[in-house]
Amino acid sequence: MLTDYGWSEALQREFDSLARRDLIAARVVVHRRGLYRIVTDAGELTATLSGRFMHDAPTEDFPAVGDWIAVAARLEEGSATIHRVLTRRSSFIRRASGPGGGAQVLAANVDVVLIVSSLNEDLSLRRLERYLATAWASGAQPVIVLTKADLASRPEEDVSAVEAIAYGVPVVAVSALTGSGLDRLSPHLAQGRTAVLLGSSGVGKSTLVNAFVGHERMETQAIREDDARGRHTTTHRELILLPNGALILDTPGMRELALWDVSEGLSNTFEDIASLSRECRFRDCRHTNEPGCAVRSALESGVLSEGRWQSYVKLNRELAWLDRKEDPAARAAQRKIWIRRTKNYRQREKNRWRE
Repeated sequence: MLTDYGWSEALQREFDSLARRDLIAARVVVHRRGLYRIVTDAGELTATLSGRFMHDAPTEDFPAVGDWIAVAARLEEGSATIHRVLTRRSSFIRRASGPGGGAQVLAANVDVVLIVSSLNEDLSLRRLERYLATAWASGAQPVIVLTKADLASRPEEDVSAVEAIAYGVPVVAVSALTGSGLDRLSPHLAQGRTAVLLGSSGVGKSTLVNAFVGHERMETQAIREDDARGRHTTTHRELILLPNGALILDTPGMRELALWDVSEGLSNTFEDIASLSRECRFRDCRHTNEPGCAVRSALESGVLSEGRWQSYVKLNRELAWLDRKEDPAARAAQRKIWIRRTKNYRQREKNRWRE
């Protein structure tokens, strides 16, 4: 069974290095409220974390769906205890909501990130840029899937607009209802490969899973007509083995995707802006009013849209805020900058009133 779920010789070597003969290998296929459903060569088991693991490991190292783990199995009980998580080759991470706001791993060890958005009024290029940055940072290959093509009023225009912001990323328009375009996803869902579906509620992720499986595996709901937004259907993350031997991980729709350490992902997502920046006269150009700024020139000529530029600025500010939040030294440096700016402002005000 482990071979069906992607077990490899490299994983076997890492597992053997643990030097604990009381453990067996497994993969997480479902995570729900502290309980895990895992697959092993002996079948499916229900698992929980060991007390030591729960106490010592940071939350971002807790098992996620797709993780390979080492467990102490109690086959007669149908249960197991998780002791180790094997090295992840990729991980899709966002900043968790709530007061702590730490890293939250949504999926691990995936080869392809299928970013799903529907071709309706809720299609957002800015949201797709956010997903792309996180997908590139995960270490997996992003693919944009535009669903409900059979209901779109202007599918060609929408696909062209998405392709313009998706550098090096395949963009596939599909209809799970008619089957149109699904064959173009086949190369990304080959035997032994793992894909994760990510997107907002109601964009058609569960409908896609049902189309791939060949029957109604996942519950689905229609989008609301009043605002073209979706209803929440999937309530947990689940790794599903498809008939062709590929694996697909369905996830609940996300109301927001807060960034987490995606600097490299931003560079890939905004390759056009990175390329323009290299043409600026000054290496440290801030793209405001410096002479010879290629970015400002592109904005003025319309080569670079204002919306895309503002999206780039916004996501970089969000990353900078996260760095200051996580790094005391960065916070202290930023505090000094604001103190200096405040002093300069007060001095200017004093001089102005004296004049």
